[in-house]
Amino acid sequence: MFSGALATPKTALAATPKEITWDDLLPVGVPYSEIIGEGELDEVNDTWNPIYDENATKLNESLDGSYIKMPGFIIPFDIGVKGVTEFMLVPYTGACIHMPPPPANQLVMVNAKTPWPSDDLWNPVWVIGMMRMQLQTTDLGQTGYAIVADQMEVYEW
Repeated sequence: MFSGALATPKTALAATPKEITWDDLLPVGVPYSEIIGEGELDEVNDTWNPIYDENATKLNESLDGSYIKMPGFIIPFDIGVKGVTEFMLVPYTGACIHMPPPPANQLVMVNAKTPWPSDDLWNPVWVIGMMRMQLQTTDLGQTGYAIVADQMEVYEW
């Protein structure tokens, strides 16, 4: 009976996501990454993948495996009839489109369990789910984190 009493608060805490900001994705003491080389410019697809300094892929290990809630904007990869299920979460509107992408530690790959309506892609959202450190390369940039989104909400200003 005593061990069951201990499990209840832990379960309740696990269900409450830790609210984080984009600054939290940087490890403590690591400055924001800077572009140090031109990299690849694709004029046909209007994308630019520059070369960043070594800080670009330094990730905040304390977030790995954390149940989090973070705001951002959607850059869709997979749009189906019911909406978007795979997308990049970015810190500002238009990131990765017509400009260089932010560094990897400022981009998050998201797989949503429930599709987000494709007619609501320009508004900021809250993404809630388990965060993992996971470097991935996409056509639009390299991501440093991945989230399986249990839930998404409209971000209210």
